[in-house]
Amino acid sequence: MNLTLSVIKADIGGYVGHSSSHPDVLDKAEKCIAAAKKSGLLIDYHVTRCGDDLQLIMTHQHGENDEKIHNLAWDTFVACTNIAKKLKLHGAGQDMLADAFSGNVKGMGPGVAEMEFKERDAETIIIFMADKTASGAWNLPLYKIFADPFNTIGLVIAGNMHGGFSFEVHDVKESKKIVFNAPEEIYDMLVFLGAPSRYAVKAVYHRESGEIAAVSSTQRLSLMAGRYVGKDDPVCIVRSQGQFPAVGEVLEPFAHPNIVEGWMRGSHHGPLMPVAVRESNPTRFDGPPRVIAAGFQLSGGKLVGPLDMFDDPAFNNARQQANDIADILRSLGPFEPHRLPLEEMEYTTMPQVMKKLQGRFENI
Repeated sequence: MNLTLSVIKADIGGYVGHSSSHPDVLDKAEKCIAAAKKSGLLIDYHVTRCGDDLQLIMTHQHGENDEKIHNLAWDTFVACTNIAKKLKLHGAGQDMLADAFSGNVKGMGPGVAEMEFKERDAETIIIFMADKTASGAWNLPLYKIFADPFNTIGLVIAGNMHGGFSFEVHDVKESKKIVFNAPEEIYDMLVFLGAPSRYAVKAVYHRESGEIAAVSSTQRLSLMAGRYVGKDDPVCIVRSQGQFPAVGEVLEPFAHPNIVEGWMRGSHHGPLMPVAVRESNPTRFDGPPRVIAAGFQLSGGKLVGPLDMFDDPAFNNARQQANDIADILRSLGPFEPHRLPLEEMEYTTMPQVMKKLQGRFENI
């Protein structure tokens, strides 16, 4: 059957500060999405959170960018924002950049990752959700999963993956895209993937079958708002097993935390720490950045799961490494490379400081 998997998220209020999500907000979202399933709009759903971000995972047969599905997500976020405002949660409705729904939530604040595909006999899905980081955070993990044989041995020994994968890369500042074929264009591709503040992997495709393998949210909240209102806190869907990397290969990049932008006030570099859902409560300097992974099997569109994939002692060393990296970076305080370079802080309060001091700069 042709199936659409939609993951739509928004930060509509933090509890406490930017740390977590209030149970009443999650309960309201559950009721809204359950009603949509009962009406027949959805096949199935799962409501969860990563830090202070509300995550709506939905299966249906309406295709990508469907107005009814996006309207459901928007109305749910509005209803939850009302709860957040009553509770005086921090930043209530901060990802809601528009006053009313206009057909699609893209460009309106929430992050979106959707894919349409024909469900396989055994359809394994891993959904990654992050908090306190930006959309380019998936560049390194997706490269490792689908292009690095040191991470994914299937690229070497599995005949159905040996032909490689293609990467759709978005220039989020210029609204352009380019497709690279791996492995032969890896060197060209890495020029851009290594600059995640501007270039982000939007989707990955199996080159021989053309099947969608992964998709991420590439929305940059600050670019949409024209000011800093919070970090992007992206989501990413990865199909696994069969002609795609195995579950262990999909999770392996997170065994060593990569450095991402975000953290406190969205203005710092920090380690992306893989954690169980219950531990996705970034409190130290509003961080460090967190990533959770929800694993599902799909059966006729039904979400069998989730299994909390990072709730595993095998990732204890990664968490310890992330804490050690956090210690080192925090010792730098306001100095780069802990703080982002000035050109990446144009949507923070930094321009106000520069404007205040503009008349005091003299020619040398």
